[in-house]
Amino acid sequence: MASPGSDTKKEDPNKQILFRFCSECSNLLFPREDKAENKLLFACRTCSFAEEAPSSCVMRHEIASTVGDTAGVTAEVGQDPTLPRAQKTCPSCGENEVVFFQSQQRTTDTNMRNYHVCTGCGNVWQ
Repeated sequence: MASPGSDTKKEDPNKQILFRFCSECSNLLFPREDKAENKLLFACRTCSFAEEAPSSCVMRHEIASTVGDTAGVTAEVGQDPTLPRAQKTCPSCGENEVVFFQSQQRTTDTNMRNYHVCTGCGNVWQ
């Protein structure tokens, strides 16, 4: 067996085991191309063991591009003395003082949005 649990059940392609190990010497297997048969293999660099790759994907790099408008805003933002303040009632706790700021998300479909943070409970709303 090359990887723990690799042939006992079907793996979700998004949660595949990233490292494979040699069944003969337990060293790490590295991807290698079999040019004669045009296949992707995982081969050991120590011994002659090689196995066919279950998928042609060697590496997958996903970049999270969906960041919320208020990403990074914590309850402590309400205590920041450098932000402007306004007299507005918090819908969550009823506190009458809030700090406000503009959305930092810069996309073509995003309009200017003002966000309010309650100085009492840290609730964030538009």
